[in-house]
Amino acid sequence: MAMNLRVPADLDRELEQLAVEEHTSKSALLLQGAELVLQRHRRRREIAASIEFVKSHDAELLTRLADA
Repeated sequence: MAMNLRVPADLDRELEQLAVEEHTSKSALLLQGAELVLQRHRRRREIAASIEFVKSHDAELLTRLADA
């Protein structure tokens, strides 16, 4: 899918510098950044779901631990 993206000038300069240093393109860097954002959000959802699972399946144990 093609997409146009407007990047602020200061960010564009930093991306250009990093792209040169890493021997890659700005597009590749932006794709890596998007993947990192998606991974972070996925991980947060997994952690939240895990916490809810423990709270619902181990509620009695958690209450006993809190009272100890």
